[in-house]
Amino acid sequence: MMGKVVEVLGENMAPGMETQIAIRTHQIPHEWPAEVEQQVAGLTEEVPEEAKQGRVDLRALPLVTIDGEDARDFDDAVYCEAKKGGGWRLWVAIADVSYYVRPDTALDKEAINRGNSVYFPSQVVPMLPEVLSNGLCSLNPQVDRLCMVCEMTVSETGKLSGYKHYEAVMNSHARLTYTKVHEILEGDEELRERYKALVPHLEELHKMYQVLKSARDERGAIEFETVETKFIFNAQRKIESIEPVVRNDAHKLIEECMILANIASASLVEKAKEAALYRVHEPPGEERLTGFRDFLGELGLDLSGGLEPSPTDYANLMKQIGERPDKELIQTMLLRSMKQAVYNADNAGHFGLALKRYAHFTSPIRRYPDLLLHRAIKYLIAKQEGRNQDRWTPTGGYHYSFDDMDFYGEQCSMTERRADDATREVSDWLKCEYMQDHVGEELEGVVANVTSFGFFVRLTELHIDGLVHISTLANDYYHYDPIGQRLVGESFGAIYRLGDAVKVKVLAVNLDDRQIDFELVETSRKLRGQGKTAKKRADEARAKAQGKKEAATKGACGKSPTKSELKPQVEATRRPDSEGRSKPKKTKAPKKRKDQARKKSGKVRDKTK
Repeated sequence: MMGKVVEVLGENMAPGMETQIAIRTHQIPHEWPAEVEQQVAGLTEEVPEEAKQGRVDLRALPLVTIDGEDARDFDDAVYCEAKKGGGWRLWVAIADVSYYVRPDTALDKEAINRGNSVYFPSQVVPMLPEVLSNGLCSLNPQVDRLCMVCEMTVSETGKLSGYKHYEAVMNSHARLTYTKVHEILEGDEELRERYKALVPHLEELHKMYQVLKSARDERGAIEFETVETKFIFNAQRKIESIEPVVRNDAHKLIEECMILANIASASLVEKAKEAALYRVHEPPGEERLTGFRDFLGELGLDLSGGLEPSPTDYANLMKQIGERPDKELIQTMLLRSMKQAVYNADNAGHFGLALKRYAHFTSPIRRYPDLLLHRAIKYLIAKQEGRNQDRWTPTGGYHYSFDDMDFYGEQCSMTERRADDATREVSDWLKCEYMQDHVGEELEGVVANVTSFGFFVRLTELHIDGLVHISTLANDYYHYDPIGQRLVGESFGAIYRLGDAVKVKVLAVNLDDRQIDFELVETSRKLRGQGKTAKKRADEARAKAQGKKEAATKGACGKSPTKSELKPQVEATRRPDSEGRSKPKKTKAPKKRKDQARKKSGKVRDKTK
């Protein structure tokens, strides 16, 4: 077979090479077509005066952006004030991308093709050219910007009591960070003095957030607290450390403001019966639900609600978990039991947020569904005011049909998954690169997943997963109990199961396959069960789970694996269905088992929102 070189990316281990490979492997559009370059060539970072005409002037309103320290594109700004009769008035101003990106233009077609911005650890592939994403559309401080506003009233009990949308011009009064806002709310004197004009507004935001949080808990929304990590790079773009992302009240109050604006926007288009994209999250399926309940039963926990548990049932389970040491693991398994949220033209509600209607309105710089929703809302505003919408079609009608939205829903759901897969792949590679410098070290961890060929351990400090292969567990023959999610030693009754605290040694790292091997050093749990009693328990569990003799064939795995079994290697991962399984030194693992491991193992991010 002959091939040809289509592109030379550079040195194999050059910093950033992993990102370039992932971009091409997952076919992520990353070069701007000539037509797009021509369309944006004349743009500057200053809003034309004629574009400001006919809009509500909010430049005197002290709207501020609150984002991460590394953020470069600012979609949203907020302002909150108390109402005299109780409750609050909340303004959420969102970048008016739809003014600059018109339907059927080269810019719009490329935005559809990309679907969303892709955020790699050290690079961003934007949905829009930077002159828009970081410039003209971004709500940068102290400059005039066009925006779409959702102005809302919130009751003293946290209910959305009213809303209206309109086009406006704004001027952000400050570019704040989550860290700064958190420190201001905690009483930092220097920051409170520096931003003294904004402090009352931030305090009202926080008061409103506390009420919104109570309302969220009351309706039964599921509060996930899984740990995200970030890479800290040095000047040479090599990983210096891997650190957990700490969420504080500033993160959460902005999230609640955005959720409220998304609810209001979804309500508007649903009431008008116009074609739009909703963010849909369906209840979990029966198979996953059964598996999750079996897992909970082994831990002495219970999920109520029968065959159709409600979000409240899940919220009550989260209360049962409390501050258990295996809390993160249980939440990870809960998240795996959920379906992934998607974009759909038909509103089916949002299970995770316990909402009857939900849509994405707040991030049009980086998500195409939000841009579509802005266009729908603009059309409805013009229709209500009796203005002709010639910007959409020559006849003044709405630009999109429900069939159009079916296509956009599938396209945007696909591009979102594509971005997730690519960024996860890069994160896995970077974790392996980092762990190469830690081979031979002994580290604390917890058993995060159990399979017939061993168990995965998540390192406590680094949140990186690796495999302790069954062949490294000496002096016994182990049976896999799929219901109990454990390996049970036949002769001596040693048990390894989900949630066990263990110490492991880093054996090896395979950077090409993004796999990490661990070897068990010790476990903090006492080995339970002896001899035939332990074997009997494992056999009974297998029989109950499978009901056929194939359970014994698939579940039994000894310390001396056959050629069809796996050697100890596994990816460092963050989501389900992400682990590629390893191969023995001389033979490849069966593809079916590789795929099963890929589906079952790994760290999970919350993709229900």
